[in-house]
Amino acid sequence: MTTAGQAPTDNPYTEDPDTDFPPVAELTEDEARQQAKQLREAIRYHDHRYYVEADPVISDRTYDALFARLEELEAVFSLDREGSPTRRVGGEPIDELGTVEHVAPMRSLDQSGDSEDVRGFDRRVREDLAGTGYDGPIEYLCEPKFDGLSIEVVYEDGTFERAATRGDGRQGDDVTAQVRTIPSVPQQLRGSHPEVLAVRGEVYMPRGAFQQLNRDRVERGEDPFANPRNAAAGTLRQLDPSVVAKRPLAVYFFSVLDTSVTFETSTELYERLPSWGLRVTDQAELVADIGDAISYRDRLLDRRDDLDYEIDGTVITVNDREACDLLGHTARAPRFAFAYKFPARSGETTVRDIVVQVGRTGRLTPVGLLDPVEVGGVMVSRASLHNPEEIARLGVGVGDEVRVKRAGDVIPDVVEVLDSSDGDDAANGGHFEFPDTCPACGAPIERDGPLAFCPAGLACPPQLERAIEHYASREGLDIEGLGAERIAQLIDAGLLEEPADLYELTAEDLTALDGWGETSAGNLLEELEATREPPLAAFLTALGIPEIGPTTARSLAQQFDTFDAVRSASGKQLQTVPDIGPRVAASIREFFESTITRETIDQLLAHVDPQPAESTSGDALDGETFVFTGSLERFTRAEAQDTVEAHGGSTTGSVSGNTDFLVVGEDPGRRKRNAAEEYGVDTIDEGEFLNLLAKRGVDL
Repeated sequence: MTTAGQAPTDNPYTEDPDTDFPPVAELTEDEARQQAKQLREAIRYHDHRYYVEADPVISDRTYDALFARLEELEAVFSLDREGSPTRRVGGEPIDELGTVEHVAPMRSLDQSGDSEDVRGFDRRVREDLAGTGYDGPIEYLCEPKFDGLSIEVVYEDGTFERAATRGDGRQGDDVTAQVRTIPSVPQQLRGSHPEVLAVRGEVYMPRGAFQQLNRDRVERGEDPFANPRNAAAGTLRQLDPSVVAKRPLAVYFFSVLDTSVTFETSTELYERLPSWGLRVTDQAELVADIGDAISYRDRLLDRRDDLDYEIDGTVITVNDREACDLLGHTARAPRFAFAYKFPARSGETTVRDIVVQVGRTGRLTPVGLLDPVEVGGVMVSRASLHNPEEIARLGVGVGDEVRVKRAGDVIPDVVEVLDSSDGDDAANGGHFEFPDTCPACGAPIERDGPLAFCPAGLACPPQLERAIEHYASREGLDIEGLGAERIAQLIDAGLLEEPADLYELTAEDLTALDGWGETSAGNLLEELEATREPPLAAFLTALGIPEIGPTTARSLAQQFDTFDAVRSASGKQLQTVPDIGPRVAASIREFFESTITRETIDQLLAHVDPQPAESTSGDALDGETFVFTGSLERFTRAEAQDTVEAHGGSTTGSVSGNTDFLVVGEDPGRRKRNAAEEYGVDTIDEGEFLNLLAKRGVDL
């Protein structure tokens, strides 16, 4: 058997491989099986060199060619893929994560950021061991405390068998299919591996990959992950392994939960794991006493920003395994290990990238991607730079040290530059120059005061994507199964160039794409069919008219009854609708007069027939005006508003002296409650609202 680091003998694909393969059709089945066997063996070797030893011997392009050839062989000759490296690309989506029992408890660590507590840990170790008669050395293995997600990985006869999250320490989520896609988790152990091995590792997302993932999300108009740990945890719990395979996760292993071999020291463990193909940190260090362990932590704190992964402290472990066994565990933590935490980052951080985000209306918003930092008790990884004028005022650039605050205790802002990189610390250092063209489609940027816009409309991919997302959103036509990732996939496949193309999709179009089966394709087509005669208010909301939310859309529908009447209404006529003043009326007219908008709507109307607003079901709430804030349990807010209006009442988006009731749900806005107090408006909760409806004879 090949030992770790040693190339498989007589394998043409390990050193300087020839990737000019003959056509697969020219191979016999036996030749295909033999070549696939060699490719699998070689790819495992190259994975080990790349992910464990960090010393690749072939280029990425060559590796990709070997991998693609193996995929082709397995597909054409229907070869068994069990244990194959190609299984990393992900399997079929699963309905839910199962639960599995751990082979041994996965305990937490006692921890503190106070050096005196660390010295107290050392005193307890020495006192407890003295009581056992132990007379061996008390040395400590120090290593980074990774800020990731802890997992158990089980191997049987050297083959990857299953993986689970830590969960409650006794059992966790079954993430076997997801972990299988992580390149640094070997499918087959190397060398003289034990028959049984259960190891504990930490799944993390490298910082560079995390920033790129967040950049991609921001460019798509999605919220970025707050920190790499959240990104790793959210990814690992994806039900679709193919999604996990596309995200850059990695694992470091650091302890053994169960095995058929023994170790005398933790340092021996750290030597043996890589020989089996399991990746360990190169930052571990054996120290003679607790003073050196504290010094190790301080040195690691100084260089934490140079590492390509997030750490939040160090782990200090008694090195001798006999001593560890004598010390034992409490119910929740080992007595032989302690986590010496770093102080929390707060307020000051580094700008790692600046992305210009294209919104649904074409507005360009610069966003700073940051090293994650705690601000006001919340971890943030991005901050708004608002517009070109704000960037110029701050003089901010990539690589700058900045101070961040949360404006209004919600939205993070960069408030000042503390130390400018001036190009020294980043490839794109120096003040950020706002582009003259749209970063997504290349259209010349138009300026409106301090703001910048892309004028390309739906010809600009992000605007198209945002428009379709809004059309399908819960506030729009509520098309289930059509989220951001699937919309992006359909656009990339050339199936969507405008919203109306949704209604041209076929089952054949969808099932030809990754991740789609007959059931999911059929479900989406049924959802789309159900939107062909939408309520007028929902259709108006779905169009994304500036300044028009569900409440105002319902008012427009009630006032004008048909879509043609709404889009042909004059500014003066629009101002007769509650909550619509001159500015909003002008915005609506500008929207409908746009050539691009007219063409988009006309295409939609070839498939969709908006239905007039429903007549009221009675006058039980006649003359009464309701405002809603927060989320409700019994209804969506839109459903609650529809109920009020169907029974003769009216709803508006803001509290005024004409408001009769403010209905307050979970997480309500402060502004509306303050206005209700100011105007003396009755404030009721959802239960009181339901009682009021019942008393008025409204049948729900």
